[in-house]
Amino acid sequence: MSNEKPRRLVVVSNRLPFQLQRKNGKVEMRQSDGGLVSALKSYFENEADDHKFSSVLWIGSAEFSEKRWTSISKRQLESLPYQPNPIFFDKKLYNKFYNGFCNATLWPLFHYFPSFVEFDNDTFKAYEEVNRIFADAVCNCIQEGDVVWIHDYQLMLVPSMIRQKYQHAIIGFFLHIPFPSFEIFRLLNRPWKEKIIEGLLGADLIGFHTHEYVQHFLKTVRMIKGFDHHFRTILLPDTTVKAEMFPLGIDFNKFASASKRDDVIEIKNAIAENFSSKKIIFSVDRLDYTKGVNHRLKGFETFLERYPDWREKVVFVLVVVPSRQIISKYNERKKMIEEEIGRINGKYSTLQWQPVIYRYSNLSFQELTAMYDVADIGLITPLRDGMNLVAKEYVASKSDKGVLILSELAGAANELGEAILVNPFDRDELAESIFRGLNLDDDTQRLSIQSMQARLQNYTTSDWLSDFIQQLDDVKQEQRSQQTNLLKESSRKEILYHFKHANRRLFLLDYDGTLVPFAKHPSLATPNPTVISTLNAIASFPNTDVMIISGRDRGSLEKWFGNLPVTLVSEHGAAVRHIGGKWVDYVAADQSWKDNVRPTLEIFHQRSPGSFIEEKRHTMAWHYRNVDPELGFIRSRELVDSLHHMLRNVSLQIIDGNKVIEIRIPGINKGEITKNILQGKDFDFILAIGDDKTDEDMFRILDHSAYTLKIGPGHTIAKFHINEQRDVLPLLHRFCNSVEN
Repeated sequence: MSNEKPRRLVVVSNRLPFQLQRKNGKVEMRQSDGGLVSALKSYFENEADDHKFSSVLWIGSAEFSEKRWTSISKRQLESLPYQPNPIFFDKKLYNKFYNGFCNATLWPLFHYFPSFVEFDNDTFKAYEEVNRIFADAVCNCIQEGDVVWIHDYQLMLVPSMIRQKYQHAIIGFFLHIPFPSFEIFRLLNRPWKEKIIEGLLGADLIGFHTHEYVQHFLKTVRMIKGFDHHFRTILLPDTTVKAEMFPLGIDFNKFASASKRDDVIEIKNAIAENFSSKKIIFSVDRLDYTKGVNHRLKGFETFLERYPDWREKVVFVLVVVPSRQIISKYNERKKMIEEEIGRINGKYSTLQWQPVIYRYSNLSFQELTAMYDVADIGLITPLRDGMNLVAKEYVASKSDKGVLILSELAGAANELGEAILVNPFDRDELAESIFRGLNLDDDTQRLSIQSMQARLQNYTTSDWLSDFIQQLDDVKQEQRSQQTNLLKESSRKEILYHFKHANRRLFLLDYDGTLVPFAKHPSLATPNPTVISTLNAIASFPNTDVMIISGRDRGSLEKWFGNLPVTLVSEHGAAVRHIGGKWVDYVAADQSWKDNVRPTLEIFHQRSPGSFIEEKRHTMAWHYRNVDPELGFIRSRELVDSLHHMLRNVSLQIIDGNKVIEIRIPGINKGEITKNILQGKDFDFILAIGDDKTDEDMFRILDHSAYTLKIGPGHTIAKFHINEQRDVLPLLHRFCNSVEN
């Protein structure tokens, strides 16, 4: 790393990770304890001089006045592991943004509470405006080589806003909450959801906590924008974007070592003395309807009803941390929780025992880790949670045995499989899980805790940060390696020279969109005399093979090109006819699968005026080139999704092509047939030309010495591209002239 040019990490989050408070006439800085701050601190401490950044710039909104900011001392700023860059917002605008669109629309929707969602165009306009202010703040300070890392749902439009000004910027985005299924996400107003997806796709790398969230995002991109993906790499028209899983960790050593601190031991002893020999169930959550506190209380009540012998032998210590009290639903939730606690305590309390011990406040780190360690059960059951670091902190803090009861709807459940996983909506299952946890033998408890601790220790906050940055660098490197050059005159001359001096030549040519332009109906896209004469001339050169590899049926290809000295390949490789020979099938003749697919295609044909179904020998296709563009796109996404579900366990391929959805038997593709044709042949000049996804299989199979040419926009692995189909024939004409000259 020492030979690399120093660069900065620019962190962008809704808020800066500290507050300024006036105490004894002085302005003091109070640091937040968020995972990102811990990650940065650990990263720079652990990596020593080998880290990748010379410094960190942190851009975020200020929770303090400009006046207070100017009074902070230089010494306090220099003590931070980052350089803060505060943004001061108009309060009315920020309120519409944060308490409006962020927390009254996005938060409930992304956590699967659609009935709580508010749809207000004014708050979305505020969301756009605040995101624009953030993007401008970034653009005003970034330098070449800086890595921009944007965080969370409040800033999902920022990546594309930066990209519009800095095309080559290095941009990462991480979503700290769940990304919902498409069926939930689609409830957003159409312009909103399109802008959000476009905004996120401005990043080079988009990170999520779990595999499930990645899959939801990939499907949503396909359904809303039509962009396909290959191994989590989204194929945009001019670049690629990767969506990947990065489960946020914790500062493991910080929590694991806390139990040995004198101040923590003192608190643990006080807790043990206070609760005597009673078993302790512990729960701590921020005040939020997604945390499932009321469901948890009902589960605990069911446990007390079902197992009366445990009464007076167990206490439930419930801590709720104040949050978003300006939003009415949160105040309502606080009232509901407290009423439920009062009801349970009123029903079951005795003079010597109170079942629920409730505290509505923050805990100090010492109090928190002491409770984690002494608690017999950590009861962490959110109704939906992106990750839930409380569960990880509880496990890391255990010095001996303990039981974690964890919601299966929390992202952390994917890593903490040794926990007792529960459905947080099922009060009976919650009750039984508490009973099971209280009766679990010590050895089983220790083994589970140790297994989870080992896993958490291997992927801490520092590892999470390093992993994300490394993969972001890898994505940028991959993008650079895949950049396709426009076919300039110098490259044309190089290709012509190579062609002229080659001993054996091969042309691999697509048909629709390559040799001829697209037409409203496939039957209208016939080759003109110039196409025929040009192909005939090239194929007549000595030691020159021409192969037309098309998705067309064999009848059409033979009708148009049957008299030329060329090899014909129909249906992307299903059958081949060599010069003067007969058609040879490369796939089995069983066509029974069509009976299952045809009814679905018929439904979409009826729902999409202008569409039509094309049935060939080995493939079926639904064309929507003549459908209203917006309707056609929507129907095509619906059809692709329907086919993926319907054919999930069937050996068929779905090709999302250029205004066509095609279904075919696996193993039929232009790459496989090209591989077969190349076997035993020694071509020292190969030119392959195509315009859509089916041609990528052909490009992929050819080695680097071949010339591969993509027509039009879109992601490609081809070596070159040209802008228009009409440029193909003049290029082929030049091969004729080069030999004649």
